[in-house]
This record gives sequence, structure tokens and C-alpha cells, in this order.
Amino acid sequence: MKKLNRENVSEKRYPERIIQFGEGNFLRAFVDWIVWNMNEKADFNSSVVVVQPIENGMVDMLNEQDCLYHLNLQGIDNGKQVDSLDLIDVISRGLNPYTHFSDYLKLAENPEMRFVVSNTTEAGIAFDPACKLDDKPAKSYPGKLTQLLYHRFKTFNGAADKGLYVFACELIFHNGTELKKCIEQYIELWNLGADFKAWFETACGVYCTLVDRIVPGYPRDTINEILEKVQLEDKLVVKAEIFHLWVIEAPESVAKEFPADKAGLNVLFVPSEKPYHDRKVTLLNGPHTVLAPVGYLSGLDTVREIVEDKVLGAFVHKAMFEELLSTLDLPQEELEKFGKAVIERFRNPYVKHFVTSIMLNSFPKFKARDLPGLKTYLARKGELPSALVLGLAGIITYYKGGKRGEDQITPNDDAAIIDLLTQLWSSGSVEKVAKGVLGAEFIWDENLNNIPGLTDKLIGYLDSVQKNGMLNTVKGIL
Repeated sequence: MKKLNRENVSEKRYPERIIQFGEGNFLRAFVDWIVWNMNEKADFNSSVVVVQPIENGMVDMLNEQDCLYHLNLQGIDNGKQVDSLDLIDVISRGLNPYTHFSDYLKLAENPEMRFVVSNTTEAGIAFDPACKLDDKPAKSYPGKLTQLLYHRFKTFNGAADKGLYVFACELIFHNGTELKKCIEQYIELWNLGADFKAWFETACGVYCTLVDRIVPGYPRDTINEILEKVQLEDKLVVKAEIFHLWVIEAPESVAKEFPADKAGLNVLFVPSEKPYHDRKVTLLNGPHTVLAPVGYLSGLDTVREIVEDKVLGAFVHKAMFEELLSTLDLPQEELEKFGKAVIERFRNPYVKHFVTSIMLNSFPKFKARDLPGLKTYLARKGELPSALVLGLAGIITYYKGGKRGEDQITPNDDAAIIDLLTQLWSSGSVEKVAKGVLGAEFIWDENLNNIPGLTDKLIGYLDSVQKNGMLNTVKGIL
């Protein structure tokens, strides 16, 4: 079988016009696919340079196969089954700024560069005051981006037509607003001057966006059939559902430069992405975040298995329709319709979405996706939402590590969070674990022990999971 590279396949090359922070499955199955469609159908004529946002990443794997990979989309589209397999050729190269910092800065010198996209996880948009302008590179993503923008400002002497449009795809509300705040903090911290600040404010745009596509990632279960079909060695195959939605809070002038509508894509430029954000994050990402640890610790591995299981399906229904849905202010009928559509997407027979992939950075995810609903539910109902609290207990239990049957549990999160959980679980006391996690203000930006009843309820669930197992604990709240 031949290797997948630009010598062995017929592919196109486009001018580099997009910088992408993040090389993971989601961006490659979502943003890069959208760019590919615009190239094919709307003469967008653009390629993407991928920047590895953290020191340890996978741009080397990308470069080994000339940044080519196959995308397998599966699902139901307008009543018809879709099972497509396309070669995505829009990534020109991958850059590691930790080893090739000068090449990274040179991206800013390209006059055709116009867009920046990012998905650095919920933890990525954060201001780190330890970052310096002369770091190679700054540790934080906003720091790296500020370095790039400042170099571009100097290269083109503040030309008004050389600004960059930034689309933040991180799953936090007002992602663009938060990213812009961080950049403004670095402008102040690094004394970059009033002229640069004015150029950043007027020539550039940092926009809030909402992204929606379920991306299970590497198709471990069907990879042999896919490789047999393409007759190429591809280590970066990505599987995703056919559904996609990208809501971008940006003016019409930006939309004209990003002609997704001409390619027939579900990309919306709107005055406010808040209604779409609240609905999607609460009713899709919120249930995802709690069903993953609860389902995994109950012995199941995929989202579809969980929602189709009699007990765990009832747990998901409770979390979504009885708890999270009641915290939103949109019309009830609209919310229920969206919720039912989400369940259908979870049950997509083509997509095997392993819940271990959802467990990455679970604490920031719970904070962004479920904690607001927990608080609102308590305020409106006068009691805590059982499924959401049990979901948090599931995350905490998962982070204990150990084994589930023959499978090794290996949590993946910020080192400080992993260290805290390791220390707390070593105490042997679920009370210390619960109070320690809830009191970790570096995770929550507050002490959650102050939420009435939460500490005791969490202790009870943690104790039950340890003594009776997760599945029996789930049965107890239904």
C-alpha cells in the first residue's frame, strides 16, 4: 500500500491565507472541510497553515503525509443515508512554533494572509502574565497570537488592509470577546504602543463563533475497510457526522470575504450568536460532558450505546430534558425539537463516538457547559439537579485513574488538576475529595462548596459510586 503524500495522489495547491491554531480532529473535520468545500465550489482559493498551539502535538504526523488526510462523513441528510470519503488537501504545512519560531513569525509577513481560526480547548483562551514578548514562543495561545499580530503590524507599517480576521472556535461563550480581552492585556503588559492598539482595534477583527459537529475522530472500528478502499496509508483519517453548523458573529463585510454561502454550507453570519450558543452548549455539549464519565464507568464505550441503553438512556434524558432544558429561556417547543434532534445525532448508526475522547479536559468543560445550568436549576427549582451532580461525581471518579476491567483509565487534563485529584484520592476520604475539588478556585474561579447542598450531595454520590458502582447509583436517581 502506497504512502499518502503529494507524490502519490493528485491534489491541488492554494495560496496560504489562513492560519489555524490546532491540529486536532475537530478542526480538520470541520473548519478545514469547510475551506475545502469553498475551494471546490466557491473559488475561495485558500490553504491553511496549521500551528501547533502546545509544545507536544501532532504537526510532525501531519507533515509526514504532506498534511493530506481522508474525512469520512456519515449520517442522515434530508432523509438519505450518507457515507462519504474525501481527501482533504487544504492544509499546506504544519508548524511547531516551539522548534521553528522564526518560520512562525514569517506567517505574519505574507501579504495574502487574512484569517486565523483556533480551537485550543476551553482552557486555551487564558491570559498568562508570565508570557513575554521575546519568548520563542509565548506559552499561551493569546500570547502567541499577539506576537504574530505585532510582527504583522511592524512588517506592513500598520497598513489598514493587512489586518487579520480571527474566528475563535473554542467552546466557551463569547470566545472571541474573551480572546480579544487577552490580546488587549498583552498589548498593555508588553507596552506595544497606542499605534498598534489602534491598528488592532480597527484593522483586525476577533469574532465570537459557535461550532457544531460531532467528531468521533480516528475510526478505529472501520479503519481497515477505509484504507482498503483508498489504497493509501493514512494515519490521520477522521470520522464525523454529516451535520454541521458554524455561527459567526461578524459583519457582512467579513462574510463577503468568506463565501461559505456560495458553497451551500451551513455557515451563518449573524448579529448575535448567543441564542445559538446557549441552545447548543446546554443541550448538546452539556449532556455530552456528563454522559461520558457516567456511561464509561457503567461499562459502555460509545455515545450511541449509552443513549440506547435503557438505564443510561433514561439518565441522558433526565439530564437533557428534565434538568438542562428547563434552564433555558427559549420557547419550550423549539428547545424540545432541538433536544430530540440531538438525541438522533447521538444515535447516528454510522458514528462510533468513543466517550474517552470526550473526557479530555473534563473540568473546564463541566465549568463551561454544565455549571451554569446547575446554578440556574437550583435558583428556579429550589433543589440541585441530580443528573448533573452525578455527572460531576463521574468526572471526579474517572480522574481517580486505575482500571475499568482490563482498560487503564488515563485522565488527560491540566497538570495542576491531575495533581490535585491524585492528592485528594490518596486520602481515601470521599469527603476530602468532594470538598477539595469543589474548593479548587483555580478550576472554578470560586468555591463551589458555597452552593447550598452541593457538597453533601456530591459526597453522597461519590460514596455510592465507590460502594455500589456507577450503574446502581444511576438507577438510584431515576
